[in-house]
Amino acid sequence: MNLGDLARGAASRVLIESRYAATLVRAAGPQVVSSVNPAEYVNLLRSVIDYGIEGSATAAAKALNPRGVAVIDDAGSLTFDELHRNSSALAASLHARGVDAESSLGILCRNHREFFEIFFAAGKLGCRTLLLNTDFSGPQLADVCQRESITVIIGDEEFAERIQGLPAEVLVVMAACDTAPDGAIDTVRQLIAKGAGSKPPKPSHAQRVVLLTSGTTGTPKGAPRDIDISLAAPGGFLSKVPMRAGRSVLIAAPLFHAWGLATSMLAFGLGNTIVLNRSFAPQGILDSLERHKVDTLVTLPILLARLIAIGEPEIKSRDLGALRVIALSGSALSADLATRAMDILGDIAYNMYGSTEVAFVAIATPKDLRAAPGTVGRPPYGTSIRIMDADDREVPVGTPGRIFVRSTLQFGGYTDGANKKVTDGFMSTGDMGHLDPNGRLFVEGRDDDMIVSGGENVFPAEIEELITAHPQVSEAAVIGIPDEEFGARLRAYVVADGQLDAEGVRDYVRANLARYKVPRDVIFVDEIPRNPAGKIVKRLLPDPD
Repeated sequence: MNLGDLARGAASRVLIESRYAATLVRAAGPQVVSSVNPAEYVNLLRSVIDYGIEGSATAAAKALNPRGVAVIDDAGSLTFDELHRNSSALAASLHARGVDAESSLGILCRNHREFFEIFFAAGKLGCRTLLLNTDFSGPQLADVCQRESITVIIGDEEFAERIQGLPAEVLVVMAACDTAPDGAIDTVRQLIAKGAGSKPPKPSHAQRVVLLTSGTTGTPKGAPRDIDISLAAPGGFLSKVPMRAGRSVLIAAPLFHAWGLATSMLAFGLGNTIVLNRSFAPQGILDSLERHKVDTLVTLPILLARLIAIGEPEIKSRDLGALRVIALSGSALSADLATRAMDILGDIAYNMYGSTEVAFVAIATPKDLRAAPGTVGRPPYGTSIRIMDADDREVPVGTPGRIFVRSTLQFGGYTDGANKKVTDGFMSTGDMGHLDPNGRLFVEGRDDDMIVSGGENVFPAEIEELITAHPQVSEAAVIGIPDEEFGARLRAYVVADGQLDAEGVRDYVRANLARYKVPRDVIFVDEIPRNPAGKIVKRLLPDPD
């Protein structure tokens, strides 16, 4: 690459970052920056010098809004100043126990304030920070911790039995204790009290966060993320989703998942109050929306479906006038659910399609969801999409193919050394889909999820979405099973709330889709197994044979 190419690349990067910055200023409002006490800038600069961008996040939030409420959870409220002081105290106590930038720290917590106190303490220590799935069994937790070389784990008391299976040399700290500690194991609250007024020394390097893939088909993989100073993540998201500063944001998605973590970090950056519930009960979500005058609800499609199932009369009876944004991701949003939700709550649904590996790919606005139900939208600023065939050639508009994306947010590979396929700078999402003439993306299913039945290619997602749209059905999953005559035949698992029978399901599919997409087998179940991100875990579906 010659100097001219480098100069053009640098100029383009500056232009892109400038546009991201303008988007952030619009979201935050110029009054937020102008209201900061000048003395706080000095403290913030010292924090950045000592702890870098990651470790100084709470100092920045405190500078912008010291008396503002950072978190509201089941235990009450926590200000930005308290979050800053608590995370510093926790970091100091952990450092006194040998935790530093060379440590790998695992967090096994539900949604509550201590998750953030731990996460930001790890940032100040420069720890490699692994976010662990609260659905892990004991053996699965042990396997992941061994693979990722975890040296310290901080987990909720409810997971104590699973944590006990880890090697004795792993330092264990308990969070969210509902009973009095016995003194054998330190708790987060005890460490914060012991470290009050202290702060850890400057770390040798910056924090690195490791997110785990959803793991619907096997053991989750670690996907490390370096936190840099680019504004691509917040700028790209805010170019489509109108989150604003100084509001309340309810995070009804797991904080250990990329979606919950990313949106909560963005909310903190805007000086928002984050509202958390340890459980995602639909009635509890509805109560929190009303009680805290929530402006933005961040959740999963399956949780939105359960919220809507409460019924329009009950929802309409609540004061939800403050709610402007429902941001969705984690799993597929069906066209029917998007339409029903907006009919009841207004045109405020925004659907983000992406993954841990590639970050944001496309975001559908309410206008997109009304004009083209089922779309995942268009790519945000700074992101490009290509649809490619099996030979890595771009296909015409409207033609299905493999979805590839290019942005500055792609990860650098899994912790086991593997990586996603990359072609000409575009990384595979692992999904199949197509673009319409307006540039809207439609996802048709996983590229390894395709079922060949009688020589025809079938993607289960299309059939699942259709069956779920039936008025007597709340959930559905479709798989392929071996068949001597057709190679594979379709089996549908259905959660129905009426008198619907198997032939009724088949008739419904037959009336709306091609004959070869009609499931031969229909199994009625009480629930469809899902992971915490809301994705269907098909390997856990019962085998009637």
